[in-house]
Amino acid sequence: MSHFTPRGEEREVSADGQARPVRVALRNDYEIVLGGFRRMLERYQHRVEVVEVLEQQRIDQPVDVALYDTFAQHEPEHHVVAEMIANPANASVAVYSWIVEQELIDAALRQGVRGYFAKSMTALELVEAIERVAAGEVVCSPPDGRVRSNAALDWPGRADGLSDRESEVLALITQGKSNAEVAARTHLAPNTIKTHIRSAYRKIGATNRVEAVLWGVQNGFRPDHDAAPH
Repeated sequence: MSHFTPRGEEREVSADGQARPVRVALRNDYEIVLGGFRRMLERYQHRVEVVEVLEQQRIDQPVDVALYDTFAQHEPEHHVVAEMIANPANASVAVYSWIVEQELIDAALRQGVRGYFAKSMTALELVEAIERVAAGEVVCSPPDGRVRSNAALDWPGRADGLSDRESEVLALITQGKSNAEVAARTHLAPNTIKTHIRSAYRKIGATNRVEAVLWGVQNGFRPDHDAAPH
């Protein structure tokens, strides 16, 4: 396994123009998250082709790398990762997360993922990491805990001033999770969760949990495909 080290230059396209881009799919339940991923990689279409962008659906066409985005999950759901790895359409599977802790990396690698990428990566760094996994390497970002957000990414409520962490906490609340469940999923202390909740309430103008959940339902904080088939 190698930690990701940016190479600092773009791969050259072959003279005949026939070099096939790496085919990549992203799995996540939130359309705004998926759309941000698409936009971030647009300028690298000659290197990475986003062939499918899915919400809780099975990838049904061959891809070189399938990325599991952990928004509103943090710790990758083991059964989802296992299903993606078992799917013959996925040549390799990698995790894409704001939480890059050694225990989570190790658990994912034990399951068989080939990469664990921090969302602080620039678009070029992500492209290079995807290419290296597609070429057979196991590539992981350094275990830095909670990483800073890439400005090119998007998440629900960002336009309303919510930070990525506040957005994920509010998404979990909107899904009906208790404070204890949110703390367990985010690896945060209960008091920290309360701080994020208070800050999120202030930004969205909510005075209680019912108002916050209603605002979340109306503003894209529920998964887009709760009942979609696996």
